[in-house]
Amino acid sequence: MSWFTEKWTPNINFSVRIKEHIYSEKTPFQQLEVYDSYELGRFFTLDGIMMANEKDEFIYHEMIVHTPMSVNPNIKNVLVIGGGDGGSVRELTRYPSIQKIDMVEIDESVVRACQKYFPITTTGLNDPRVAMMFEDGLAFVKNTKNIYDLIIVDSTDPIGPGEGLFSMEFYQNCYRILADNGILINQHESPYFDKESQEMKRAHHKITALFPIAKVYQAFIPTYPSGHWLFGFASKKYDPISDFKASIIEDLGYQTKYYNKDVHKGSFALPNYVMEKLKNL
Repeated sequence: MSWFTEKWTPNINFSVRIKEHIYSEKTPFQQLEVYDSYELGRFFTLDGIMMANEKDEFIYHEMIVHTPMSVNPNIKNVLVIGGGDGGSVRELTRYPSIQKIDMVEIDESVVRACQKYFPITTTGLNDPRVAMMFEDGLAFVKNTKNIYDLIIVDSTDPIGPGEGLFSMEFYQNCYRILADNGILINQHESPYFDKESQEMKRAHHKITALFPIAKVYQAFIPTYPSGHWLFGFASKKYDPISDFKASIIEDLGYQTKYYNKDVHKGSFALPNYVMEKLKNL
């Protein structure tokens, strides 16, 4: 019997029984592994941390995309930083109103492996509106002259290749290249375990220093540490509740599996312990 085990804390492990270890590669940036499991289907890991699996990937990707898209219906140009599994781009391509999606991923090996082993997430990468660039997201936002209506920071944890995507310099440049009605969404770590909670507070402190509107919302993703995960919503103009337009997702005419108008509103209702952590920065 073979198991994959991820260390959530020094005292808590998360283990998944696997059918097969499908693929392994030491990329220029990180260790990439692909597994097939009994309960979660296929999943891949980077440096021993599960990134996405076939069973619950829809939760993360629906929440990171449909939340901002249901606030500003005029989003035309989108930048996705990270997101090598393609799931965020897949959800974005469902919107005919979007004209251009730039995806900047530092590790091409992740994208190519996902295209081979995870067709469930990578279908959108073939959309003609999508331009894939394999470079450092921190350098890209510093140097680009493009202006975006939506920036989605679909990054790994703030270690290794993802570390720069949690820096003040990075957020300052995101602010610079956002349109006046622009929205920034980032994966905001978990509030529960100490390590992720500290990173959550650090990111929130930087974003609130820059953006007039900065809110945090949540989703429940069983295979992420603690199962309780946060996202950041920041904007120069739009409030995610008062400017929410519930009909946008319904007008698309396809069924989401997690996101709906009630989840949108409820996801911003945070538990008391999370609100306390966000206050005590």
